[in-house]
Amino acid sequence: MRTAPTILHLDMDAFYASVEQASKPSLRGKAVVVGGLGPRGVVATASYEARVFGVHSAMPMAQARRLAPHAAYLVPRFQLYRSVSEQVMGLLRALSPLVEPLSLDEAFVDLEAGGTAWDAESARLTGTRLRADIRTVTGLTGSVGLAASKMLAKIASEDAKPDGLVLIEPGTERDLLAPMPVRTLPGVGPATGDHLRRAGITTVGEIAEAGEDELVRLLGKAHGHALYAMALAHDERPVVAEREAKSVSVEDTYDVDIHDRTRVGLEVRRLAERCVGRLRGAGLSGRTIVLKVRRYDFSTLTRSETLRGPTDDVAVVAEAAARLLDAVDTTGGVRLLGVGVTGLADFTQEDLFAQAAEARAAAEERAVAEERAAAGERGGPGERGAAEEQAVTGAPPDTAVAEAGRTASAEPDLPPPERRWPSGHDVRHSVHGHGWVQGSGLGRVTVRFETPYSARPGRVRTFRTDDPELEPAEPLPLVERRPEDAGPVRPAGAAG
Repeated sequence: MRTAPTILHLDMDAFYASVEQASKPSLRGKAVVVGGLGPRGVVATASYEARVFGVHSAMPMAQARRLAPHAAYLVPRFQLYRSVSEQVMGLLRALSPLVEPLSLDEAFVDLEAGGTAWDAESARLTGTRLRADIRTVTGLTGSVGLAASKMLAKIASEDAKPDGLVLIEPGTERDLLAPMPVRTLPGVGPATGDHLRRAGITTVGEIAEAGEDELVRLLGKAHGHALYAMALAHDERPVVAEREAKSVSVEDTYDVDIHDRTRVGLEVRRLAERCVGRLRGAGLSGRTIVLKVRRYDFSTLTRSETLRGPTDDVAVVAEAAARLLDAVDTTGGVRLLGVGVTGLADFTQEDLFAQAAEARAAAEERAVAEERAAAGERGGPGERGAAEEQAVTGAPPDTAVAEAGRTASAEPDLPPPERRWPSGHDVRHSVHGHGWVQGSGLGRVTVRFETPYSARPGRVRTFRTDDPELEPAEPLPLVERRPEDAGPVRPAGAAG
């Protein structure tokens, strides 16, 4: 059993909200809530300034707005969060080969395995240096817990929040745990907690006093043994460097139920493209395509199809998802859709590309045949029918339809879809430069022009949503890179 406090647990402080505050000088020190902004949205993260009003993660967004009506409410920018997370995880991997990420903003590190700590003093120095490095590289703060086990290290980091470091000295563990509520221990959720409370057990110390036999009687053999050991501060779980991904998936919940079957199909296609983007980003492929549909009455259906071999081809995944959708009744409306890929591998099955090409060619041939058949029935293809076919299927019209389209110049083009401007996302204006969306509606979008490196809050301007000089932009790094000869980084918001 390890006795030195060389297990480190890092938990970034209010991660999503802190990234947004670092990115937007006008929001620093103010209440910020990140999550889904629709009527069914939930809070992903709230800044500490918002938590003062009672806002917390997993809370319905409507309730958060009632508690903190003056907070800034932003749509998540997961691409930026992942980028910052990669920087933080890189710092952790420089400390040890044994890093166990739990999420984008949380991880365990075995410092002893990396030779960076071997006792309390060296562990504290390493934790202090890590917090400073995180601030330098990302401009953000993280809380660090150090202990002889994963359970205690996580308890320590929670006690360190925000922006602190707590080290649990060897020999003090049981005294520290004794007054804590039973829910502090891993594996004790609401149901187990209620069961223990009915037996008169409400603290970790009372678990230890009850004895192992009583816990086995109350909770069963496996759970009882594990809980008793943890109450005695025994946690032998190792830090596991790699957690093998079992699936890659994306899903969207819609503010208003989707009733139109064509729209449902287009959404499934879009989700398939996003899913494959994540799959390729991880260097993976997969054999089994999974479709998830939650209907208007909250009933959830899951359908899957297993291919001959693993793929990371958008066409193959999208076509499989479309086939699965054909078998699902969406009458009454759809409130959530998801597309996933399981059976992951780090290679692709080449003949699936040919399969996709054959499927596309067959679909195009069917579309052309149907168009010609319909044209024969009504005396000739209409130019609008050709345009609509091309818009929905993406397939080029046949020669006859193309000729009809060229001779019908009087037919007006369909208007382009209205551009969406999610709150908090980055934009660039050809005159005013880089900024972010404060809000949009009624054909207008309001933008605050500032960057992470601005010394003061930027100016606010309002534009038409179709303003040709305004375009979506990629997020800027939170820390500005200096020239090679001028030092490595400057923290976000620093004067200069």
